[in-house]
Amino acid sequence: MNISLRQLRAFLAVARLRHFRRAAESLHLTQPAVSRHVAELEAELEVRLFDRNTREVVPTEAGRYLQSAVERVLDELEGVLAHVHSESERQRGKVRVAAVPTLSAGLMPACIAACARDYPELTVQLHDQVQTLVLDSVRGGEVDFGLAIEPADRESFDSETILQDPFMLVCRRDHAFASLPDVPWKQLKGQPLVLLDHASGSRRLIDLQLAALRIQAPVVQQTGHTLTAFRMVEAGLGISITPRLSLPVPETLITRPLTPVAYRAITLIRRRHRSLSPVAELVWTRIRETAAQLTQTPRKSKTR
Repeated sequence: MNISLRQLRAFLAVARLRHFRRAAESLHLTQPAVSRHVAELEAELEVRLFDRNTREVVPTEAGRYLQSAVERVLDELEGVLAHVHSESERQRGKVRVAAVPTLSAGLMPACIAACARDYPELTVQLHDQVQTLVLDSVRGGEVDFGLAIEPADRESFDSETILQDPFMLVCRRDHAFASLPDVPWKQLKGQPLVLLDHASGSRRLIDLQLAALRIQAPVVQQTGHTLTAFRMVEAGLGISITPRLSLPVPETLITRPLTPVAYRAITLIRRRHRSLSPVAELVWTRIRETAAQLTQTPRKSKTR
């Protein structure tokens, strides 16, 4: 049989309204077009579907049976098509994500690549910003959500911690700490430190750790970028403390674990009490999955 949806829709409209003209108006078709669709359907089925008189059009017994069956089938088909369309729309659009530099470099590239592979019609637009700007961008709605170090005012956001990133020591190869398998925090007392400035989310946590252990160490330089801090360590200005995700360091430097281990909490944040769009939810989930893979394959510190 060669039966089309147009023929079935025309048949249903006539069966429900009992009138060809009104059926045509409801379908935004001409009356001859509706009559033709019904006639073609009757010819294909080889059965009369309507009894016609001057006042109305009445479905025959076969017409009533077909009407009942087709209504169920078309309702189910429309539901299936709506679901498929909805799933297609879920994977199309643009998602804006603000992330602090170490996460923009250490976590987001793999996530963006995975999204490009699995959702080719979805665009992830990365805003590479320092911690304070990430928080401001999320608060102001400039981005869909952010990837940051756990903020001090966490109650201002809806958040999810996805990774614990340990702090590492960075020093030159000729430094005394280079011969140790790991370095106790307390041995940092009196050591000149090169740290990121307070625009970084990690700096607050490093300061808190030093204060908690009552370690007094002069901060001789503060930088806005990790690479700048590494270059200053290379020049012999001091040692640095950096999250593991900021690795690798230059070949002239090495890293050592700090004990006891102190972490920064990598956190997904969005505006409080604001739901994400379906496409933003997809990216949020993919970042979480990418972070979980990092915990399964932790990075090794450079020792050679």
